[in-house]
Amino acid sequence: MSYGQTLSRVETYFDQTATKTWEQMTSDAPVSRIRQTVRAGRDDMRALMLSRVPEDLSDARILDAGCGTGMMSEALAARGANVIAIDISPSLIAIAQKRLPAHLANQVTFKSGDMLDPVLGEFDYVFAMDSLIYYGTEQIITAIAALGQKQTEKVIFTVAPRTKLLMLMWYAGKLFPRSDRSPVMMPQSPQKLIKGTEGFGQMLDIGRISSGFYISQAMEFSA
Repeated sequence: MSYGQTLSRVETYFDQTATKTWEQMTSDAPVSRIRQTVRAGRDDMRALMLSRVPEDLSDARILDAGCGTGMMSEALAARGANVIAIDISPSLIAIAQKRLPAHLANQVTFKSGDMLDPVLGEFDYVFAMDSLIYYGTEQIITAIAALGQKQTEKVIFTVAPRTKLLMLMWYAGKLFPRSDRSPVMMPQSPQKLIKGTEGFGQMLDIGRISSGFYISQAMEFSA
C-alpha cells in the first residue's frame, strides 16, 4: 500500500470512526483499565520525547506532525515554542483548538492536512508521536528524510516495535476483512530504521515505553 493510500485510510479512521475514542482517551474522562494503560503509556512517551529538546524553546519553530487532540502542541507551546500543529483529521484539529488554553493561542497554528506538505516550511524540531505507526519501513524512512531536511535539528518520532505481543496483534488483525478493521500498526525494527538512514543522517533509538497495551518505540533522526 502506498503512502497516499495509507494516509487516506488513516484519515477515514480518525475523522469518522475513532474521534470520540481519542477525545475520551486524551481527556480526564473515566476509561476502561486497558485504556488507562494506553493513556498512561502515552503520557510517559510524551515526556520521553520532550526530554530530548531544551526546556526553553523560545523562538523555536516546531512541527507537531499528527497532533491529534493537541497535547504535545500544548506542552511545546508552554515551553515558548511557535508550533504548527497539523493532523489529517479535521475533527481532531477542532478538539485540539477547543482545548488549547487561551494564553497559548498565539503560539499554535492548527492545520488539517498532510504533515509532509512542503508548504508548511522549515522547522527547528519535528515531533511525530504515534503518527507514523501505520506505515511501512520504506515509507517511514522517506517521510523522516523529508521532515528532517534543511534546518531541522531533530525529528523525534515513534514506531510500533516488533515485540511478540504486537506481532500477535498484527497477525490477528490480518484475519479480519479490511473494511471491518482500523488501520493496522506496522511493527518496525529500530535496527532496520537506523540502517536505512545511513548515508544521509543519523538515527538513534532513544527508548521504549511499555504500558499494558501501549508499546511504542521512540526514535530520533538528525541530518
